[in-house]
Amino acid sequence: MYPAYDVIVVGAGHAGCEAANAAARMGSKVLLITMNMNTIAQMSCNPAMGGVAKGQIVREIDALGGMSGIISDKSMIQFRMLNKSKGPAMWSPRTQNDRMRFAEEWRLALEANPNVDFWQEMVTSILTDGNRVTGVTTGMGIEFKAKSVILTSGTFLNGIIHIGEKKFGGGRTGEGASTGITEQLVALGFEAGRMKTGTPPRVDGRSLDYSKMEEQAGDERPEKFSFSAATTPLQKQRSCFITYTNPEVHSTLAKGFDKSPMFNGRIQGIGPRYCPSIEDKINRFAERTRHQIFVEPEGWNTVEIYVNGFSTSLPEDVQYEAIKKISGFENVKMFRPGYAIEYDYFPPTQLNHTLETKLIENLYFAGQINGTTGYEEAACQGLMAGINAHQKNHEDNPFTLSRSEAYIGVLIDDLINKGTDEPYRMFTSRAEHRILLRQDNADLRLTEKGFNLGLATQERQDTMKKRSEAMHKLLNDLDQKKVDPAEVNPTLEELSTAGIQHRTTLAKLIKRPQVHIHDLKRINNDINEYLNKYDESTLEGADIHIKYADYIDKETKLAERISELEGLVIKEAFDFQSVQALSSEAKEKLGKIKPKTIGQASRISGVSPADISVLMVYMGR
Repeated sequence: MYPAYDVIVVGAGHAGCEAANAAARMGSKVLLITMNMNTIAQMSCNPAMGGVAKGQIVREIDALGGMSGIISDKSMIQFRMLNKSKGPAMWSPRTQNDRMRFAEEWRLALEANPNVDFWQEMVTSILTDGNRVTGVTTGMGIEFKAKSVILTSGTFLNGIIHIGEKKFGGGRTGEGASTGITEQLVALGFEAGRMKTGTPPRVDGRSLDYSKMEEQAGDERPEKFSFSAATTPLQKQRSCFITYTNPEVHSTLAKGFDKSPMFNGRIQGIGPRYCPSIEDKINRFAERTRHQIFVEPEGWNTVEIYVNGFSTSLPEDVQYEAIKKISGFENVKMFRPGYAIEYDYFPPTQLNHTLETKLIENLYFAGQINGTTGYEEAACQGLMAGINAHQKNHEDNPFTLSRSEAYIGVLIDDLINKGTDEPYRMFTSRAEHRILLRQDNADLRLTEKGFNLGLATQERQDTMKKRSEAMHKLLNDLDQKKVDPAEVNPTLEELSTAGIQHRTTLAKLIKRPQVHIHDLKRINNDINEYLNKYDESTLEGADIHIKYADYIDKETKLAERISELEGLVIKEAFDFQSVQALSSEAKEKLGKIKPKTIGQASRISGVSPADISVLMVYMGR
């Protein structure tokens, strides 16, 4: 009765949407199963994409041919480039988005793909034949067959919502939990755990006094995520606002601590370290008299406001009493209270680099099921799982990214080698090659890979090549063109940097911290007219490349040396227990994770450099 599919994707959050889109764009017949067709690509928490390190991930997804960048651009109401006061490795794009338009744009994009079918129902179990997945079973007992299955269950697996002393099953507010899958996977031999996340109250923006808050406008010259011509920067933007808690807010919240599920033991799951609840913040940082609150609109026209920084699971009456004491919130009307949610996850050390599970062939996990937190982290995992499900079904090579190629590579490598016992969030500090992995060069790093997969279009490939050629020509010209002291010294004096004594190249001038490529336009009309031939992204890219050339060269050479270890393959049947000189912890960790290469083995927690030396000697290296 029902057709067989190449790929079934379970769950239509950020991971599920990218997985379904990628596999379908590459030619697979895909069935996307969701418990509610009206919540496809729902922004369950704050209506924003990107941010520190996360913005780099969105640009990488876009460069490979994924959709998160385009969807974010089409639904954004504000754009900001974060960390511009720091070095370019830290610059991170972020959009504030219209929640409803974001979900609508994703659904329209998926519906426009003829290879994607939809089914609305809960999946209760997977179908297997030995150690190979063959499909799924739904709550109504319907069996859908497929060559591959990708689980992207988000916070729905045995989800429990907590508000004070109240608790009830749910994957997010107003939606039921998903049951059956965890129990089956545990019976098949998988290890499962519990995690926790939370969300703040939503309030009526008409009831707020913005005159008591600091306005946070978007960038004067807003950019966008996508490298493609499918989107354009904003012409107008909506502002966010900043206010603060105070001692009165804190004392009011503290009155509810005895009823807090976080403090009385009802919540067992571990929450995100870097996005704590407001009660956790005032408990852990009792010496602080205030905490920042970001007042974020949920869209262009809605009055609903997301109170970023006030995540809580305290009783709703305590939440309401405390939030009214925040400056600007004195007359606030609450739409719904904040809550915490506990859910099942599966430690990601049970996965291969492709996100295929080690226990069940052709079964993939992506998103919060792997212990991550955040739309961006979920989306990139969905993209990689969708690509690899298609590749394996067609007996093509697996697609993976190294730590020196992408933040996506860092994230997946961290997950499968180190695991996580708390919600994993990406930071620039996690990437040892972050000067190579900038947000501005994601297209130059990854578009060709996406094109070769059949995911990025010919237009994207041509655009990338054109930009690459323009960049190389500009860099070469800047390295060749020289200027005299007399014509450049007045400009250098204006920029508070020493003059030159001899003719020097424009590239050497840019190496100075005080001089940027746009400053060269002041020297004379010829240079001004020449530089104006190039677009802003090419000029900025050249400026970064020249200023950080020595660091980039050093990181490139280091990455090449490390990649040599990735070429040292460990046989699948290798018996680590038989190597007597390995430490006991190394034997245990190596035997559990079963690394494919010496490079992967070197990044496993508990495996020392001495253990790696032993392995290399043992393998005749």
